Amino acid sequence: MGAAGSKLEKALGDQFPEGERYFGLENFGNTCYCNSVLQALYFCVPFREQLLEYYGNSKSIGDAEENLLTCLADLFSQISSQKKKTGVIAPKRFVQRLKKQNELFRSYMHQDAHEFLNFLLNELVDILEKEAQASKTDPETPAPSEKVANGFKNGHANGPQKEPLITWVHKNFQGILTNETRCLQCETVTARDETFFDLSLDIEQNSSITSCLKNFSSTETLNAEDKFFCDKCCSLQEAQKRMKIKKPPHILVIHLKRFKYMEQLGRYKKLSYRVVFPLELKLSNTVEDADNEYSLFAVVVHVGSGPNHGHYVSLVKSHNHWLFFDDENVEMIDESAVQTFFGSPQEYSTNTDHGYILFYESLGSDNNN
Repeated sequence: MGAAGSKLEKALGDQFPEGERYFGLENFGNTCYCNSVLQALYFCVPFREQLLEYYGNSKSIGDAEENLLTCLADLFSQISSQKKKTGVIAPKRFVQRLKKQNELFRSYMHQDAHEFLNFLLNELVDILEKEAQASKTDPETPAPSEKVANGFKNGHANGPQKEPLITWVHKNFQGILTNETRCLQCETVTARDETFFDLSLDIEQNSSITSCLKNFSSTETLNAEDKFFCDKCCSLQEAQKRMKIKKPPHILVIHLKRFKYMEQLGRYKKLSYRVVFPLELKLSNTVEDADNEYSLFAVVVHVGSGPNHGHYVSLVKSHNHWLFFDDENVEMIDESAVQTFFGSPQEYSTNTDHGYILFYESLGSDNNN
């Protein structure tokens, strides 16, 4: 990668961002699903900074038992502290820990990048919550208030009564959806809140993220066998249901549902549909109806024609430059190249590189990219 690394340094020249590092990640046999997501998370600057701050704090306490969080923090610390600006790092400890932790990722079969991202974020939250709990019961442990909790928030109507802990992972990725059901008999609206780390969107041919989000929040009528039990009417009634975003997250992760189970085939099929994802996104399906503006900073791309084989790469925006990460290889790409990953307008196409997970950062606060 020496040549590729120096090629990237030459391409950026004196525009190479101060203190930034662009490192490829070694593949340990079909671990591209992991590498592509790790690159997207590394260039999620607020997440990276808070993870490195956590790492510094836990090292000073000196009792950190190895887990997925310490392995991730260690990997990000290794990358950010490299003397060289470019190169390759082997995320060996992290991958070993991941396989030890979850048998799903133990085989050398093709894995799903979205399942991995979901598992990772939930696992990080579990670890932080356990640490916060342990520090409450052990007075000897310094209270990791800023390090872990960063504040509390009220539980939802459908959640437990105790106040859940808000970690810095929540602060970056968590949003709140509200599921509104209106009884067509008495007009009573029942709202139920639920949290999310990413939005999984159904996709259609020749569509856009905006239209997919509109469909996600479209009104659905519940009738016939699907009638809704209205507490006010004390009976099953026809109703209208819709899902809206009550609290948009700081980092909006959108998962395009490209793998669909086909009844007639008895298996999953990859949908290569062309779905346009803009560099700047206005999120309008919110409760407040205010336009929340987001900027695209990473795309995890699935390469291949089917769900059980293929490859993952990622596109990342860093300091106004777009970079292409393919395991060990890193190269600069033009911003206009991003649109080649929208998908194929026809069913059968030679282009099998399709945007799968999109990472947007809110422009409503500091945007480091």
